[in-house]
Amino acid sequence: MDPEAEPVVENPAANRDLENEQREEQRRREEEEKAKQQYFENRLRYVEAEKEKGNNPYPHKFFVSMSNSEFIEKYTSLSLKEHVEDDQVSLAGRIMSKRSYGKIFFYDLHNRGSKVQVVANRSYSELDEAEFVRLHATVRRGDIIGVTGFPGKTNVGELSIFSRSFTVLSHCLHTLPMKEKPRHGTEENPREKAPPKNTENWVPGKPRNPQTYIIKDQETRYRQRYLDLILHNEVRQVLNTSGNINKYIRRYLYDLDFFEFETSMMSITAGGATARPFETHHNDLNMKMYMRIAPELFLKQLVVGGFDRVFEIGKQFRNEGIDMTHNPEFTTCEFYMAFADYNDLMEMTEELLSGMVKELTGGYKIKYHANGYDEEPIEIDFTPPFRRIDMMVDLEKMANLNIPKDLASEEANKYLIDACERFNVRCPPPQTTARLLDKLVGHFLEVTCVNPTFIMNQPKIMSPLAKSHRSNEFLTERFELFVNQHELCNAYTELNDPVEQRQRFADQLKDRQSGDDEAMTIDESFCTALEYGLPPTGGWGMGIDRLAMLLTDSQNIKEVIPFPTTKPKDEPSSAATANR
Repeated sequence: MDPEAEPVVENPAANRDLENEQREEQRRREEEEKAKQQYFENRLRYVEAEKEKGNNPYPHKFFVSMSNSEFIEKYTSLSLKEHVEDDQVSLAGRIMSKRSYGKIFFYDLHNRGSKVQVVANRSYSELDEAEFVRLHATVRRGDIIGVTGFPGKTNVGELSIFSRSFTVLSHCLHTLPMKEKPRHGTEENPREKAPPKNTENWVPGKPRNPQTYIIKDQETRYRQRYLDLILHNEVRQVLNTSGNINKYIRRYLYDLDFFEFETSMMSITAGGATARPFETHHNDLNMKMYMRIAPELFLKQLVVGGFDRVFEIGKQFRNEGIDMTHNPEFTTCEFYMAFADYNDLMEMTEELLSGMVKELTGGYKIKYHANGYDEEPIEIDFTPPFRRIDMMVDLEKMANLNIPKDLASEEANKYLIDACERFNVRCPPPQTTARLLDKLVGHFLEVTCVNPTFIMNQPKIMSPLAKSHRSNEFLTERFELFVNQHELCNAYTELNDPVEQRQRFADQLKDRQSGDDEAMTIDESFCTALEYGLPPTGGWGMGIDRLAMLLTDSQNIKEVIPFPTTKPKDEPSSAATANR
């Protein structure tokens, strides 16, 4: 014991206060859970009572004449208090707010990201007074309704639909979480900042505001994505952006006469990328199969067969770690273009991405919270042309290295091991030359790539499917596009020599035998296809989810995947609890 250390002074009063606060918080949570359960049971009893009366609480169909956004566009020009009673309109959606003024009820009806106010007034309703009151007394926040009526503006100028008929189409049996009252400006937190303004009008390329969300816990949002979408319109817009990215890519490639294919999700070998695959078993054939890690080898066989321009947007599966930028199941786009090389693909990449960013965001520059939402966002500029880095030349220049030219030699491997130790760059076993180089490039080059940057001319040992560089036998004609220090695209002039391809696969097998379980295996069917002749071809791949992260200011890849991979959570359903 350190004789000079100050003694710990116990504060019994402070400890008691803390224990009381903890007990009070626990009691509050238990009461909230009890109230939620009671609400669920009451709603369930109401629905069952309706069934016993012969009423159908879940109608089969409701005719919708227009969406909320179409309603707003058509009638927004109405003047104060103007009604168009001759126009009959039918809208449907979810109630997110219910208010009343006497016997007049006001609802916020949400549909496809747009909100329209519903005014339910007995004087316009087809129901008598008793039926009208009884109906609206049972309507709850979260219910899905269909309403038929006429458009108009209220006394305060809010565009509304004045209902003549009002039908509950589906009941929300649970209480929807409410936004907490703001605490900024209180005596306890006099300097606490006010939350950002409403996020209803968020658009891609602008900073997001997840701190304003009703559900604060990320895991809850990912596990109950339906609830996340109900409560947070911004999340809906984020997922829309992923779809719009796919639409733009398809349109761009269709205009260049590319043909879209859907290749096999399972195969007897896992090729086309360096990654650990998921294994499965085919019962009828009694054989082990792999979920695909890339569609590359299938698509190139289509080029051999005469489809000069092919592409696929689809899911890939890699049995690897989960972190902020990796999910085991993710979406990519790959295309293959006969009679093109990696120089053509760099120009296409600049044209495709800069055009997409401009169309989806309105300009070439986007804001991204690279350092967390608590810090100011950085600006990423997609204005073409993009910066280019020659991988080996710039690595040697920045790190003051003189790497042996023959990277397949033991000398090169030892030199790179020493370099990693000298710069304190960690490379876990197996310390293959490819892995050592990858770690050094990440340490010195990738960190400089904030705006879109091509890192090009990778060594042959790192690129088993790429064609040798026409002016340097140890390198390949390959590039990777990095944005915000993360890889976004990977492309190269395709290796089409079947003899050399078999040798490259054999070299990969050596790395696998050294312990690198992400190294490629030999794919004989692909090598056989090459023997029939693959024309000079440029191949390109991009991670759709990572691009969506950038355009939606999302720090976690799970934000842009509707149902990301999460650990199972063993909780009994509310219905099971009610039955017990």
